[in-house]
Amino acid sequence: MITAGDFRNGVTFEMDGQVMQVVEFQHVKPGKGAAFVRTKMKNVITGAVTETSFNPTAKFEEATIERMTMEYSYQDGNLYYFMNPETYELEPIDESVLSDNFKFVKENMECVISSYKGKPFNVEPPTFVVLEVTQTDPGFAGNTATNATKPATLETGAEIKVPLFISEGERIRVDTRTGEYLERAKD
Repeated sequence: MITAGDFRNGVTFEMDGQVMQVVEFQHVKPGKGAAFVRTKMKNVITGAVTETSFNPTAKFEEATIERMTMEYSYQDGNLYYFMNPETYELEPIDESVLSDNFKFVKENMECVISSYKGKPFNVEPPTFVVLEVTQTDPGFAGNTATNATKPATLETGAEIKVPLFISEGERIRVDTRTGEYLERAKD
């Protein structure tokens, strides 16, 4: 059990059947009346952020979020299979759990799977990935002074904007958080 008076940034707890994580907290001691804890918290499963005040003695069940690095193996319909590196067992995860930035993940890449009570709720791809450009308009040598971009399709099927000098077959580094081209890959 954890009390609201013990709240710190990053603490996870269960409230009304939901798993919440403290984003911001402030202990308030007004001149008159009882002290309280003003809390900004995020529902770790839905991502919704709410602000609430609690009595510092309010008790909550502590929620333990498990994070495990697993290797993406393959997709079969709506299920995506991840291999546990310790047991070599395949764990199926439903497509609804995957975030938009999963489109940058290819087979054999490691992802961090977050789960609560054995049920996965989030799949975090690597922050930076190196992918091959499979389709784009021909490159223009020397055209690096402008910030002009063109669409490109990557080997995972994701589409991003790349500088004009990038050609098909080149390997590039992509930031999966923003979906932006960073640089040519240095192999």
